[in-house]
Amino acid sequence: MADTNESPPGGAPPPDGGGVALPENGWRKEYWKKNLRLMVVLLVVWFAVSFGAGILFVEQLNEIVIAGFPLGFWFAQQGSIYTFILLILIYALRMDKLDDEYGVSERNDDGSRS
Repeated sequence: MADTNESPPGGAPPPDGGGVALPENGWRKEYWKKNLRLMVVLLVVWFAVSFGAGILFVEQLNEIVIAGFPLGFWFAQQGSIYTFILLILIYALRMDKLDDEYGVSERNDDGSRS
């Protein structure tokens, strides 16, 4: 069984919470809490765009026409997909930053993935 106080992979010690000593697994709980917060925010944005703009407010948005297509139709057909792809990119970039912050990055020192 692994020691719960061991440093994360990559040799870097876990963060100490800004100078405050964290209890056993404290850095892991903090890391997971930040990960969950990021996921919830991004899922709320996706829900607002896909359900809100594509279903709830479609009639109001359809009054706006861009390039011959009603805006509500565009959101229902394309906008939610583009938003989802953008949210995936944001999640990947933010998680790379969070991984670096907690010393659990999957990248080598030269920036390439292992």
